[in-house]
This record gives sequence, structure tokens and C-alpha cells, in this order.
Amino acid sequence: MAGDLICRCRKRLAQGFTVEADFTIPLDRAPVTVLFGPSGAGKTTLLRLLAGLEKPDAGTIAFRGRTWFDSSTGVSLPPARRRAGFVFQDYALFPHLTVTQNVEFGAPRNSSAAVLRQFGLAELANRLPRQLSGGEQQRLALARAVAAAPELLLLDEPLSALDLNSRVKLRHELRRMLLAAAVPSLVVTHDRAEAMVLGDFLAVMVEGRLRQLGPVEEVFRRPADPETAVALGIENVLPAEVESRANGLIQLRAGHARLECVDRGETGAVLALFRAEDVTLSRNLAPGSARNHLPGRVTGVAREGPVARVELDCGLPLVALVTAQSVADLDLRLGQTIYASVKATAIHLLGGAGCQAC
Repeated sequence: MAGDLICRCRKRLAQGFTVEADFTIPLDRAPVTVLFGPSGAGKTTLLRLLAGLEKPDAGTIAFRGRTWFDSSTGVSLPPARRRAGFVFQDYALFPHLTVTQNVEFGAPRNSSAAVLRQFGLAELANRLPRQLSGGEQQRLALARAVAAAPELLLLDEPLSALDLNSRVKLRHELRRMLLAAAVPSLVVTHDRAEAMVLGDFLAVMVEGRLRQLGPVEEVFRRPADPETAVALGIENVLPAEVESRANGLIQLRAGHARLECVDRGETGAVLALFRAEDVTLSRNLAPGSARNHLPGRVTGVAREGPVARVELDCGLPLVALVTAQSVADLDLRLGQTIYASVKATAIHLLGGAGCQAC
């Protein structure tokens, strides 16, 4: 495809860690692709290989049908010829240059004014980077990259230099700016909330390898293997056994509880996976669309800003993520009896080779 980013390369680092990338990202269908994974997974190294800041040991990299790197033919385009804008984790702004001068550094002549307006920086044009807030510095770094008219934007943890409140506030603004820039983007992050807000596609890296690629919601709903599920932060990963099936549903035994989920042909030992936000809590058993209603006991409540992580013993260990207001409304306390409900469609099963941990 004309808009594909193709990478089939390998890079061994000095400490023995190896990054092996083998993927095709359809950037014409995914304006923002998030490269997601835990710290040390190799995400930044892969981004630098794409940018030409580091050189693979072997393989190929191509974008829009143009070869950037090919070890077999000796092709290795320098960063300037790849037309990829790079936004560094610490922004790497020129401290002695004004906002305008930073944008003009790599911009075509007479284009800086339009870019400053586009990113809401026109009123800050004569300020130095040290006179800007963290969010303004981030906008300036992105504006400088866009001003150079790149064909691809590469962003390395673009919100990590900000405090937590600023990161939460700026996630949606960054998404808006990336879409407004109309340049395909590849964004590195290890933050699950950022990945879900920013991305159209999600590429999950674990231990130097790309484990899964697809639409963000699909990847979070249906991780390909247990390691990917752990990397994605799926809180409920439960060993289970298929007991029966009927009317398009599978009946599972998990611990001392039973669950129902959509029948997709799994048999025998499986892992039942579902996200904490897919678990709803109630004081009484009430009718609803969920197939699974499990009585349980509250074993832990931990506030995490506007939400709370609630741990339950329902004959199997469960984790629910609810609003702080729900904690107050339900008067959740340790030892309290509560009902946990999960829709059959929210449960994803891994079986066969994906269930070695069962």
C-alpha cells in the first residue's frame, strides 16, 4: 500500500538486548499509531532506527514505497533525507532561540507564521523556551517538527516531561494537534491511558519484539497472548476450563466461580481476560444486560485520582475500576459483600498455545 510503513530489521545493543521488528503499519488508515510497551521494551530504539538516528544490523525499512534502509544493497538514508520529524522526550528546543526562531529553524521560508497560529503559539512568538509552560514547550516542539513539512512524525514519550495533571489535560490536545497536522504519526508511550486517547492503531512491544498490531480498542479487547495482556495492563487474567457450550455461549469454570462468554470455538484449558473497567459493581443483584453476576467480598480499595481500583474475592480474584463517586455511593469498605457484573462480550479467551500459563 502507498501509505505503508514497512520495517523488517534487527538491532543488537551493547548490553546484549536485541530489537527485532517485523511489521507493516497502514498509516493511510491509521493517522496516529501508538508504539506501546513497558519501559525497556525497545520502543525508543525502534523509533531511532526509523528516524535514521541509529542503524540496524540487518534488514529493511521503507515508507510509501521508498527505501530508507536496506542492508543487502547498502542503502541507508540519513535522517534529513527520510523526511521524518522527530519530537524528543525532553523536546530538545534551542534555549537561546525564541519561539519563532525555533519554528523557523527547519521551516520552509515564510511558513512559520502559519504554523505558530496553527499551534496556538502566535502570542508567544518572542518568548524563549524557559519562559514557556511544559504544555507550551510541547506544542512548540511539535510545531517545529511540523514546520519542516515532514512525511512522517515520530514522537518519543511526548508527555513524559510533564507532571501528572498536565499529562492528563494535554492528552486530548495532543491528539487534536496530531490530527490537525495531517501528517501520519508514530507515538511512543508506556502509559495505557495515553495510548487509548492518542492512537488509532496500537503496536505492542514486549522484550524487543512487536507482539501485536491493530486498532487500539481491538488490541486492548483481544490481546494475542498472555505476555501482551500483561503489557497492556489487563487486570483480570484468570485460568479457566471450558465446561459446556450452548446458544452461542461458553460456560467456564474459573476458580470457584462460573462465567459465560461468547463462543469462538475454544476448548479445554483457557485464560479468561477482561479489563477492570468492564466490571461493574452493585449493592444488590439487579437485572441488566450482563450475563455474569458474581457475589463477592471487597478485599482492597485504592484511590487513583478520580478513579479507584477495587479488589474482590468472588470465588476467584477480580479487579474493578470505578469512579471515586461510585466508591462513595456504594460505601465500599473492606469485607463488604458486593455484586460484580461482567458482560459475556467483554471476556476474551486465550486457548491452546496462548494458554501455557493455565
